[in-house]
Amino acid sequence: MPSTKTGAEARKGANGARGKQRFDDVVSVVRALEPSYPVYCLRPELLTQTAKRFASMFPGTVLYAVKCNPHPAVLDAIYRGGIRHFDTASLPEIAQICDTYPDAHAYFMHPVKARAVIRMTHSAYGIRHFVIDHEDELHKVLEETGGQDIVVIVRLKTEDTGDSLYNLASKFGALPDEAAALLRTASEHGCKTGLAFHIGSQCREPKVYRQALALVGSVIAKAGVEIECLDVGGGFPANYANAVVPPLESYMAEIRSGLKDIGLKPTVSLFAEPGRALVAAGCSLLTQVQLRKGERLYINDGIYGSLSEMMQVDIRMPVRLIRLEGEASQRLRPFSLNGPTCDSLDVIPGTFELPEDVREGDWIEIDQVGAYSNALATHFNGFYPETFVEVHDAPPAAET
Repeated sequence: MPSTKTGAEARKGANGARGKQRFDDVVSVVRALEPSYPVYCLRPELLTQTAKRFASMFPGTVLYAVKCNPHPAVLDAIYRGGIRHFDTASLPEIAQICDTYPDAHAYFMHPVKARAVIRMTHSAYGIRHFVIDHEDELHKVLEETGGQDIVVIVRLKTEDTGDSLYNLASKFGALPDEAAALLRTASEHGCKTGLAFHIGSQCREPKVYRQALALVGSVIAKAGVEIECLDVGGGFPANYANAVVPPLESYMAEIRSGLKDIGLKPTVSLFAEPGRALVAAGCSLLTQVQLRKGERLYINDGIYGSLSEMMQVDIRMPVRLIRLEGEASQRLRPFSLNGPTCDSLDVIPGTFELPEDVREGDWIEIDQVGAYSNALATHFNGFYPETFVEVHDAPPAAET
């Protein structure tokens, strides 16, 4: 039967310290709360282990990309994994990191920044690393910081190889000749310098990193400037139901080979900005079926909430049915999932295999929603997923 608890009553128990209450597993969440609202089921141990593993494999400093999932409980788990450096893109992100973790370091990695924000982050939070990709932006940073004791990191445009779901060089990045000129100009103004690139989110081909590093080598040679740091960006992928990607070891091997190819000096600090690879598997989403129309299921979250990525790119999350009373059928059928808003666009593309007798009041756990889910959720139509709980079972994807 559908829950009769109001959202306020149920959330009162679910939102504890830093927004979460602890449960053994997701079924225990359902039994305790019988939620008629979406619930993020966070697995902090998995997040912490993933952060530790990535940091142990990457030959440099790991900057977690806060934009991917800025929830305090997620950041806490990442921090417990040893991450002390963060890729931030705005004053609120920088403030969140610096005010919460006194020993952490934030880096201003957005190539376009308001003057007042440059000034504030530099003076109030001591930010020293600023990314730019244009001469005018360089002069903004120099004028607002005074140009003393800062590191200007030039973002380099990389070729779109089609191996990533998102081409992140379409909006930002300087061409090689431009990047070399920016390095020289920054150096002439007394700044330390660095280079950065981003080969695109959810990169499915490790060799792309080596190709980008070859481009970095040519820019360094053309600029004739000793760089302080090199940022290989993000793009490290997560496994989804429709995309089993190469192991992380393959990406690290290509990066190490690429660094060796260009003869990068060991004194150069190496950065990476993983987001999705650290958090995607660390959270699932508990939704409830509110109506069934044949093979169409109407659930309480959708593309205006936690599931917008499935509307934008070909990412498929694993699902499983949870029912408190009675056994669900072992026979599966494809169903479409329709979100809660009144917008007819609020339908997740494709279908999902679920028991053929799925009915109103059942719950569907959607796995691997730790990346770009709550971070992108809107308040459209008054629906907003905000409840986080902590669970300690294995995620559904690990059981398949």
